[in-house]
Amino acid sequence: MHSETDTVRKILTELGDTWAIVGLSSNQRRAAYGVAEVLQRYGKRIVPVHPKAETVHGQQGYPSLEAIPFEVDVVDVFVNSELAGAVVDEAVGKGAKAVWFQLGVIDEAAYERARAAGLDMVMDRCPAIEIPRLG
Repeated sequence: MHSETDTVRKILTELGDTWAIVGLSSNQRRAAYGVAEVLQRYGKRIVPVHPKAETVHGQQGYPSLEAIPFEVDVVDVFVNSELAGAVVDEAVGKGAKAVWFQLGVIDEAAYERARAAGLDMVMDRCPAIEIPRLG
């Protein structure tokens, strides 16, 4: 059984560099905007997923995970906990390797579904905080 710290490390270092960021728009006041910037700085390819499908940090946005025309490694979720479960199901359908729920995003049932489908999952953590800790 992996500890959550092991899972965090695995997602950030082993599972691939294409991160779909659900809830990322061009609104600079939202946490997703800053986190996406940090992920980019650490070599991740960010893919904004938002109904507006805006281009953010120079990357083409898409209205849904389904609409992304290439494979995604990690789905980083910045939507409310009530909406997060549906995103997990989309991530499983998309063939993602992992799902990351941001700080404050918690859905135990969705966590169990992701794990049952073979995905690595972290809940209520922030990759922008975790990446620098990896050293």
